[in-house]
Amino acid sequence: MQTIFGFLASVIGIYSLLLVARILLTWFSGFRNSGITQFLSRITDPYLNWWRSHFKLRVGFLDLSPLAGIVALQVLQTIFSSIAATGSISVGILLAILINALWSVVSFLLGFCVIVLAIRLVGYFMKKEMYGNFWQIVDSISRPLMFRITRIFFQDRIVSFITGMAISLGLLAALWMLGGIAVRMLIGMLVRTL
Repeated sequence: MQTIFGFLASVIGIYSLLLVARILLTWFSGFRNSGITQFLSRITDPYLNWWRSHFKLRVGFLDLSPLAGIVALQVLQTIFSSIAATGSISVGILLAILINALWSVVSFLLGFCVIVLAIRLVGYFMKKEMYGNFWQIVDSISRPLMFRITRIFFQDRIVSFITGMAISLGLLAALWMLGGIAVRMLIGMLVRTL
């Protein structure tokens, strides 16, 4: 039984790597019609398309359905690896795996938002020309995010761009760091007690 779960965990790990490779190749236009991309597409697109069709995880230009699909595979791989290593799985370990997977998604999104806000703030201070496609993408993410966060703190009062960016960046960075600490503590308690 443990051998079967170990094999399944390995297969899922390999398939996850193929998914990541497929996703990364879509970022480079030179690889879109290559043989390797077509091969990966035949293997991975049915799975990715299932996530796209069943869950509307598009935020602006970002499609987060591949992230959800990879996280689901990682949860399965971790469960199978745990069963392969111990021969069983406890409720505490199962809850810890699920919480860790959810935190991985939230942590990725928080980290992404922190990076986008930091890039926007640095661009502002460097007085960069902000009319290119890159800056339009950065603004399409940073401005609505900053607007929502400043509305929480200042409601209908108008705040300066710098104040809004600083508060948004500080809040998201604090949530990112403190959330990671809290999740690690919670997982540790779950694994020990349940």
